Amino acid sequence: MNHDIRAYLHDVCESCRQIAAFTENCTFEQYFTDNLIKAAVERKFVIIGEALARLRREDPDALEHITGHYRIIGFRNVLVHGYDIIDDATV
Repeated sequence: MNHDIRAYLHDVCESCRQIAAFTENCTFEQYFTDNLIKAAVERKFVIIGEALARLRREDPDALEHITGHYRIIGFRNVLVHGYDIIDDATV
């Protein structure tokens, strides 16, 4: 089933907004020690990467307008499949 690409882009934008809200006034030390914030931020990055991966399948031409989309999707894959090598400083 094809989704409206605007829905994927909305999910990306909303996830970015939420990451900013979760980490507002948050130091790296607070982020590093707060498992709830880390889990929330990582989940939103997974959503961003998944939305872009779906966009790639459904409308690759639209995805070409998003700078760094390959790296974003790759980062999602690390978060999902390489959970044991996640570097908090990178996130």
